[in-house]
Amino acid sequence: MAASKVSSLLSQEGRDDLRLRVGVQPGGCSGLIYQLYFDERTLDGDLVRDFDGVEVVVDRMSAPYLEGATIDFSDTIEKQGFTIDNPNAGSSCACGDSFS
Repeated sequence: MAASKVSSLLSQEGRDDLRLRVGVQPGGCSGLIYQLYFDERTLDGDLVRDFDGVEVVVDRMSAPYLEGATIDFSDTIEKQGFTIDNPNAGSSCACGDSFS
């Protein structure tokens, strides 16, 4: 579901040079927070993987935190948006956006 949603968003942008960048940055109530955004660049040391035609880019500092994680897209009455299931997250905060 996430790959098809990303493909749809990229189609709306009308650009074929964008990829989904997933990163982990310091912040949030539990110490680390996810970042997902479209990026036209790849940087030295980035890891790039293709998921159903969608290129996903992860910087080398974020990669260990995201090893084994899965990204999905929810579209329900309760929640709409991308969700990350990360086996590396020891705990998360109530908002669900950050982890430690």
